[in-house]
Amino acid sequence: MSRFVIAVLFLFAICRLNAQDSVLLKQNDSKTKVVWTDAALKIDNDSIENLYFLPQFKTKYQSEAFVYEVKSQPKNNWNRFKEWLSEVFSRLFSFDDQQASMALVELVLKILAIALILFVIYLIVKSIMNKEGQWIFGKKSDRSVIRYDEIEKNLHLVDFEKLIKDSIKLDEKRLTIRYYYLWLLKKMSEKQVIEWDIEKTNSDYLYEIKNEKLKEQFGYVSYLYNYIWYGEFDIDTITFEKATATFQKTIQSI
Repeated sequence: MSRFVIAVLFLFAICRLNAQDSVLLKQNDSKTKVVWTDAALKIDNDSIENLYFLPQFKTKYQSEAFVYEVKSQPKNNWNRFKEWLSEVFSRLFSFDDQQASMALVELVLKILAIALILFVIYLIVKSIMNKEGQWIFGKKSDRSVIRYDEIEKNLHLVDFEKLIKDSIKLDEKRLTIRYYYLWLLKKMSEKQVIEWDIEKTNSDYLYEIKNEKLKEQFGYVSYLYNYIWYGEFDIDTITFEKATATFQKTIQSI
């Protein structure tokens, strides 16, 4: 009997569950109602609003900001040169990666550019330090003539030995040769070999010299003076020493 009662209760429970098997699930997103039953998923279409694209909406996305396609740039001569140099480095250093070879090319070109800039700065500084800044100050000879005219006007009062020592210390080779030449004129004037006049030329003095040996020596040192002083270029140490020795010998012979 008890078994029969248990079986009846079990059947009753199953029927109760079947009666409550349909479950209503509501999801409210302010637009759509979704109802779930044991049969299917249903959507309440009455609550759906139609959406529309704005007029000419495509034009907004046709600007360059939305173009993601990578376009290859046309190669110019500079790019071709770098590619050629990259290939040369690849062969020399056995690069397996073309990118590594190109990176070396970029590094070398940057180093050369920096070296070129430093070299130009060096030339400018050297030009200014040597007082050869012709762009701003004019030629060195033009500036020097004004200063040295004062020496020529007072030729017999000038201590040329001191001036020569000072110019040698300053490594002014051309200026030293000029001092030697003026010193020679002073010596010849004191010995009455020539008659000093600031307006006279080397040819005038050469004509006044009666001693043939001295005339020959003066002609040669005049050539050295014109070549070195008016040439406006730096002379090497060997040429400078030979020229000073010739001037000293000529001055001592008077």
